[in-house]
Amino acid sequence: MKIYREIGVFLDRDGTINEDLSGYIGDPEQVVLFPGAASAIRKLNELNLRVMVVTNQAGVARGYYGEEDVRHTNERMAQLLAREGAHVDGFYYCPHHVEGIVPRYRIVCECRKPEPGMLLRAASDFGVDPAQSYIVGDALSDMLAGDRVGAKKALVLTGHGRESQTQNEETQEVQLDYVAQDLSDAVRWIAEDLGKLVKRET
Repeated sequence: MKIYREIGVFLDRDGTINEDLSGYIGDPEQVVLFPGAASAIRKLNELNLRVMVVTNQAGVARGYYGEEDVRHTNERMAQLLAREGAHVDGFYYCPHHVEGIVPRYRIVCECRKPEPGMLLRAASDFGVDPAQSYIVGDALSDMLAGDRVGAKKALVLTGHGRESQTQNEETQEVQLDYVAQDLSDAVRWIAEDLGKLVKRET
């Protein structure tokens, strides 16, 4: 099996891997994986790609829940994925928002997407090259963060994806590499794209 040692996949969480019904998910019991999401992540695992979740969690700054709740929610997701033989290598979250009500989190930061801070930290932790990697998400902030590190960008139409697609068609904020129906479709595209890379290298 080909091992892509310097390539990773950055995944948004809410609206990409799991349903985003409330807009703010700070309770582990609210985690409902999209159909096929676990098998899609398992496919990335089988390709030996690093899988890194990068998620904005402004609910912390807004006082809806705490960082411990975010960690517990991520742990719940990891448990649900493990039941289907999939795993995430690292979870990264940004608790900040400039309009938050919790003073310590009411700041301008470098980690809240579209800023690339979370992606750069994850890439450093796992030794992947962001410019050789991929980002998958349902928001333009995901796509812009990926653009800033040179990653290939797949917008999923789950979550807020259709709204994001319409907005981008109007504003042309970012050039997308692929528009996917869901995470499974995005992973199929990634696998195909990597196959083309292997052919170019051989």
